[in-house]
Amino acid sequence: MRLRSLLFVPGDSERKFARAQASGADALILDLEDSVAPSQKSAARAHVASLIDPAPRPWRFFVRPNPFDTGLTADDLAAVVKPGLDGLLVPKAEGAADVVRLGAMLDELEAAAGMAIGTVKIAVVATETPLAMFNLGSYTPPHPRLVGLTWGAEDLAAAVGATANRGADGQWTFPYQVARTQCLFAAAAAGVAPIDTLYADFRNEEGLAADCRLARRDGFTGRLAIHPDQVAVINDGFSPSADDVAHARRVVETFAAQPDAGTIGIDGKMYDIPHLKAAQRTLAAAGEA
Repeated sequence: MRLRSLLFVPGDSERKFARAQASGADALILDLEDSVAPSQKSAARAHVASLIDPAPRPWRFFVRPNPFDTGLTADDLAAVVKPGLDGLLVPKAEGAADVVRLGAMLDELEAAAGMAIGTVKIAVVATETPLAMFNLGSYTPPHPRLVGLTWGAEDLAAAVGATANRGADGQWTFPYQVARTQCLFAAAAAGVAPIDTLYADFRNEEGLAADCRLARRDGFTGRLAIHPDQVAVINDGFSPSADDVAHARRVVETFAAQPDAGTIGIDGKMYDIPHLKAAQRTLAAAGEA
């Protein structure tokens, strides 16, 4: 499942959903949580359920349900688990136990809907509570439904009573750098997609592009988006360039030609097995086996 760009869409807005479908995002996340007012939760749930169908489309259909502590999760799932739903983005998860709990609910709902068990995948916002920070290692070994981990700073800042989560230079303060880094390591340990958090200044394409380059450098493979205009920038930022692909292909082919070699030389530089693995990831990101 390719998850370079995951675009949030308020679950109660037909207009924004129509625009989002043409954005080029790898996944649309129809939101039943933060972007929907409490008085509109029921209407948004029904609206999102009406949009889900199994017709082919070039993007994945995700839903962000309300978290367990709201008492709304079961109703959300009962409405949206139907053919055509590809995944859930779980907010305010506090560890793998929440994924197990959600997975058991999905087993029953998929069976009732005539869907193959395991159809609906799970991505997790894994850093939104203080307890969640201590449970990031629990996602390994991964639940069979787990496909990605992402992180969030706003709810975590509110939970700890922070007055800000960015410094005067606009960079994350140290506690949120830790949350970002630990999420990256947790995703890598579990073997699932590490997805960077949203870039709030959606009019600043240059800043977003630079931030995506840094995120890809660090190991993230995708990013959350809050506006359709961000999608093309994110897709470009997390897609290897033609030069990247050509070099990766050369590394892989040179190792393949020397199957007994632990190191190879290309243009006067030495490459070993970690370089081979990085080249293979680059080719996979480009859609090559």
